[in-house]
Amino acid sequence: MTYTAIIYKEENLYVAECPEIGSVSQGETIEQALYNLKEATQLYIEETKYEPRYFTYDKAMYLLKNF
Repeated sequence: MTYTAIIYKEENLYVAECPEIGSVSQGETIEQALYNLKEATQLYIEETKYEPRYFTYDKAMYLLKNF
Protein backbone atom coordinates (compact mmCIF):
# COMPACT_ATOMS: atom_id res chain seq x y z
CA MET A 1 0.00 0.00 0.00
CA THR A 2 1.18 3.53 -0.74
CA TYR A 3 0.95 6.25 1.89
CA THR A 4 1.29 10.02 1.71
CA ALA A 5 4.24 11.88 3.26
CA ILE A 6 3.89 15.57 4.07
CA ILE A 7 7.23 17.19 4.82
CA TYR A 8 7.76 20.72 6.09
CA LYS A 9 10.50 22.68 7.79
CA GLU A 10 10.06 23.71 11.40
CA GLU A 11 12.89 25.88 12.71
CA ASN A 12 16.05 23.79 12.11
CA LEU A 13 14.40 20.37 11.54
CA TYR A 14 12.24 18.81 8.85
CA VAL A 15 9.00 17.24 10.06
CA ALA A 16 7.41 14.37 8.12
CA GLU A 17 3.81 13.25 8.64
CA CYS A 18 1.78 10.38 7.25
CA PRO A 19 -1.85 11.57 7.42
CA GLU A 20 -3.38 8.16 6.65
CA ILE A 21 -1.67 6.54 9.64
CA GLY A 22 -1.12 9.54 11.90
CA SER A 23 2.59 8.87 12.32
CA VAL A 24 5.05 11.75 12.59
CA SER A 25 8.83 11.92 12.63
CA GLN A 26 11.63 14.40 12.06
CA GLY A 27 15.18 14.73 10.79
CA GLU A 28 17.91 17.22 10.05
CA THR A 29 17.44 16.66 6.30
CA ILE A 30 14.41 15.85 4.15
CA GLU A 31 15.87 12.43 3.41
CA GLN A 32 16.43 11.69 7.10
CA ALA A 33 12.91 12.85 8.02
CA LEU A 34 11.41 10.64 5.30
CA TYR A 35 13.51 7.64 6.35
CA ASN A 36 12.49 8.12 10.00
CA LEU A 37 8.83 8.47 8.99
CA LYS A 38 8.94 5.22 6.99
CA GLU A 39 10.46 3.41 9.96
CA ALA A 40 7.96 4.89 12.44
CA THR A 41 5.02 4.08 10.15
CA GLN A 42 6.15 0.48 9.60
CA LEU A 43 6.58 -0.07 13.35
CA TYR A 44 3.17 1.44 14.06
CA ILE A 45 1.47 -0.79 11.49
CA GLU A 46 3.24 -3.90 12.82
CA GLU A 47 2.49 -3.17 16.47
CA THR A 48 -1.14 -2.11 16.12
CA LYS A 49 -2.22 -4.32 13.22
CA TYR A 50 -3.40 -1.06 11.70
CA GLU A 51 -6.65 -0.74 9.76
CA PRO A 52 -6.89 2.26 7.44
CA ARG A 53 -8.94 5.22 8.69
CA TYR A 54 -10.26 5.98 5.25
CA PHE A 55 -13.29 4.06 4.08
CA THR A 56 -15.22 3.76 0.89
CA TYR A 57 -18.51 5.66 0.78
CA ASP A 58 -20.51 2.45 1.33
CA LYS A 59 -18.42 1.43 4.34
CA ALA A 60 -18.71 4.93 5.85
CA MET A 61 -22.51 4.92 5.41
CA TYR A 62 -22.73 1.47 7.02
CA LEU A 63 -20.69 2.65 9.99
CA LEU A 64 -22.82 5.77 10.40
CA LYS A 65 -26.08 3.83 10.25
CA ASN A 66 -24.87 1.30 12.83
CA PHE A 67 -23.27 3.79 15.18
